Amino acid sequence: MLVHPQFDPVAIHLGSFGIHWYGLMYLLGFVTFIWLGRKRLRALNRPGWDEKFLDDLLFYGVLGVVLGGRLGEVLFYNPGYYFSHPLKIFAVWEGGMSFHGGFLGVLAAMILFARNRNIQWLALMDFIAPLVPPGLAFGRLGNFINGELWGRPTDVPWAMIFPQADNIPRHPSQLYEFALEGVALFTLLWIFSNKPRPVGTVSGLFLIGYGCFRFIGEFTRNPDDGIFGLMTFGISMGQWLSLPMVIAGIALMIWSYRRASR
Repeated sequence: MLVHPQFDPVAIHLGSFGIHWYGLMYLLGFVTFIWLGRKRLRALNRPGWDEKFLDDLLFYGVLGVVLGGRLGEVLFYNPGYYFSHPLKIFAVWEGGMSFHGGFLGVLAAMILFARNRNIQWLALMDFIAPLVPPGLAFGRLGNFINGELWGRPTDVPWAMIFPQADNIPRHPSQLYEFALEGVALFTLLWIFSNKPRPVGTVSGLFLIGYGCFRFIGEFTRNPDDGIFGLMTFGISMGQWLSLPMVIAGIALMIWSYRRASR
């Protein structure tokens, strides 16, 4: 039986100061965003969309991810705990970031960025959509290293015991989500976006792809106790939050293709 390696959550110890694996994963995600973003800029070759543009875009994106992700964790999943321990809201190095909250934060940040630059918001979202999954992949690796967000009990041959939870063999669901939300979604979006598409379709595919992959992954992940309760109608909080993404993505793709045909 596999046992979680129990990694030290602090990757680098510098006296009383430590650099956490979780923070390093975010850093790798941002570096990958810049690297892939430069490749897309060269392929698009749009006036004014240069490396300075990309740096400013990342700054807005980081604010959206951190503020939205933390607020999403506080409001969607653990409002009772954080309202009882308000100082813990700022302890982002301990983990606890909601993707759906971060997604809403990025949407808001990109609206501001698009207005300031006087560019089309959907075109901007189409540009960044393929750059997001690698960051999600690194985030899931961070979850695995920290030994958090473990899976449901199972008897599959690769089941893993997470001693910080119990001695029950469980799905290593963080690695499933790494493969689905990170690798598979990136491959799908990168290939799709390499050809000219109607404005909004790449964003729509991102919504559909992430929503579906997250919904599937939640079947093996130990459900989080969200604001709707642990499980409502047999659906977890993560699945409830993913359903509107899929619906919105389908609607966006239909609208985009119909608009292009007109």
